[in-house]
Amino acid sequence: MTIRLYDTSARQIRDFAPLTPGCVSIYLCGATVQAAPHIGHIRSGLNFDIMRRWFAYRGYDVTFVRNVTDIDDKIIWKSAEQNRPWWSIGYENERAFNDAYAVLGCLPPTYEPRATGHITEMVEMMRGLIERGHAYEAEGNVYFDVRSLPGYLSLSNQDLDELRQPSGEGESGKRDPRDFAMWKAAKPGEPSWETPWGRGRPGWHLECSAMAHKYLGEEFDIHGGGIDLIFPHHENEIAQAKGFGDAFARYWVHNAWVTMSGEKMSKSLGNSVLVGEMVKQWRPVVLRYYLGTPHYRSTIEYSEESLREAESAYARIEGFVQRVTELAGRTVEPAAEVPPAFAEAMDDDLGVPGALAVVHTTVRQGNSALAADDKEAAVGRLAEVRAMLGVLGLDPLAPQWAGEQEQGEDLRHVVDSLVRLVLDQREAARARKDWATADAIRDQLGHSGLVIEDSPQGPRWSLGPR
Repeated sequence: MTIRLYDTSARQIRDFAPLTPGCVSIYLCGATVQAAPHIGHIRSGLNFDIMRRWFAYRGYDVTFVRNVTDIDDKIIWKSAEQNRPWWSIGYENERAFNDAYAVLGCLPPTYEPRATGHITEMVEMMRGLIERGHAYEAEGNVYFDVRSLPGYLSLSNQDLDELRQPSGEGESGKRDPRDFAMWKAAKPGEPSWETPWGRGRPGWHLECSAMAHKYLGEEFDIHGGGIDLIFPHHENEIAQAKGFGDAFARYWVHNAWVTMSGEKMSKSLGNSVLVGEMVKQWRPVVLRYYLGTPHYRSTIEYSEESLREAESAYARIEGFVQRVTELAGRTVEPAAEVPPAFAEAMDDDLGVPGALAVVHTTVRQGNSALAADDKEAAVGRLAEVRAMLGVLGLDPLAPQWAGEQEQGEDLRHVVDSLVRLVLDQREAARARKDWATADAIRDQLGHSGLVIEDSPQGPRWSLGPR
């Protein structure tokens, strides 16, 4: 058993060999909390939640760090725009992100550090970089000297002579325009902290290098984030960490975007779909299925049609789970192991689409067993399905989603009683061989959004796709 991951730095899939046997350490760039999260933000959290679950299934002790960037240019701009304290905006949106992670079933991180809680570690890192000749102070700012570090830009595979480094307002005193800011001198009305180089605030890149060092040490296994972070953020994280003397991340894993009309979903483009609004229209488990089941390195083009397809696919899984549970008369526990084909797909760069195909194949086998009145085989397939769905965070019987089902249980009982009256009429028509009436009743129920299935135990109904 070997898990293999696509390593952005190597530009190929590599066998995963942990730094410490039996353990895996993961640092994920989390939220920048200038606004509420859209589904593009949360996709990253979902992808790495599935990664974490799979490592845990394979027996690893996982340390998962996901930071919160609670101070940066964007938050300060929002503060001025809304005439609100920067910390108020940050805290409000941090809670919105945590609510979004939770409602979509993401496990809480081992540690979730805020940038503003680690100024001491940032100052220590800057002092070390200056001493080693990789950084310098100028007019209250502290810059990283990109020419001082051999191998700079190896992650993004760029040519330093062609580099156009993004710069922020007020970044004066640079020796080279490609040098990047680690610390920004204080401006009137902006938040600031005291340092040996004067009051100021941290640059975005420094925050993550310092926090990764604090919680995971000089070297750790996996650094993750969206592909848009490869440059400049992750490239500059590497520069700071290696200049400081850290080996830093052994593997770099990046998830692709959620797009709308071919463009990256983003707040600045005004094309974002907020999680808080989405979960009012779609069940959270359906949204998790939609965002979590494509391969993490493939782009998701947002559309309501795709969401409806996800809803329908998950309903087929739920229907099977419900039917076998009723037949068994008890809760069927997940199998101790997932099917080999599922494990093979997941080991191969977290191949969730291939793993999900095994789930649906097993569901079809279970439905065939139900049709044949083979209770033992149906229960066996359900145990396998629950084991696989547990890894993906999609088990309908898990507390996260079982509670969601229970909320509508009272209404379902009322609807069930009404539908049963109609189904009794259909059964009476079938008994007298009035097939036209029986079919007409079924079709009418179908137009109402119900799917009718005939089984050895009698007719059953379920909600169809929208």
